[in-house]
Amino acid sequence: MIDVAIIGAGTAGLTAAIYARRAGSSVTVFEGEAPGGQIINTPEIDNFPGLPGISGYEYANKLYEQAQALGAEFVFDKVKKVSGSFEEGFSILGEYGATCEAKTLIIASGVKRREMGLAGEQEFTGRGISYCATCDGAFFKGKTVAVFGGGNTAVEDAIYLTGICEKVYIIHRRNQFRADAALVDELLSHDNVETKLCFTVSGLRGEDKITAVELTNIDGSKEELTTDALFVAIGLIPENSVFQDIVELDEAGYVVAGEDCITSAEGVFAAGDCRTKDVRQLVTAAADGAVAAVAASKLSH
Repeated sequence: MIDVAIIGAGTAGLTAAIYARRAGSSVTVFEGEAPGGQIINTPEIDNFPGLPGISGYEYANKLYEQAQALGAEFVFDKVKKVSGSFEEGFSILGEYGATCEAKTLIIASGVKRREMGLAGEQEFTGRGISYCATCDGAFFKGKTVAVFGGGNTAVEDAIYLTGICEKVYIIHRRNQFRADAALVDELLSHDNVETKLCFTVSGLRGEDKITAVELTNIDGSKEELTTDALFVAIGLIPENSVFQDIVELDEAGYVVAGEDCITSAEGVFAAGDCRTKDVRQLVTAAADGAVAAVAASKLSH
């Protein structure tokens, strides 16, 4: 039985692995996809102290290599079941059959992008609909694209696309963006951006690929917007359903935990975007990882 099992290899999970290993704990990290989490899709990070301009991929890779060098073990399998307790130990089972027994558990499962739920969305995904501007933006170089959303991710996506595309629309259901003011100012400084505020995307048009989207205003009026692509950035969904029998989740599905990362279950900690919190940034994810790892290591020794 190892000391600390970590579910998720984003910033929070990788930082937790680093701190737990430095505390002398045996560590296994479960990750269902690539190490790094959402940040690997960010072309340039400007808000992490001391590392201005680093790419998300480079940042994530450095974290992963650091955790590996310290002796953290990695299992690339998506966790499908967690059972047990602090008294008897926690059992983890992956979809491909990987197993692990651990004294303590750190949930760092992160979040995934929210879909629109529109007819044709699945069919058009990869044919004009994308949830990652930095992944797919280059396919639409010199073309007209639209971004749906009003938070930091949507505005960052739109800013990135202004350097690639001829025209960028950004569609938001409210009359002002929720993103940081500095990001909004940067977005509006680009001449090839046009905002469509008080609109939602209500329909998709096209045959083999997206050619236009239907927009519905808050007053009920509709209009059609011609576009070669639609980048969706309308929110995040915590991936915590597998833990619902172990820890308390809030109504949105986030693990209930404070700044101490302590959950409702002894021996289980939650770190990063997956837990209840006001600020979801790289720096707070890293802080959570450190806090959770130190607490888990103390408990497991």
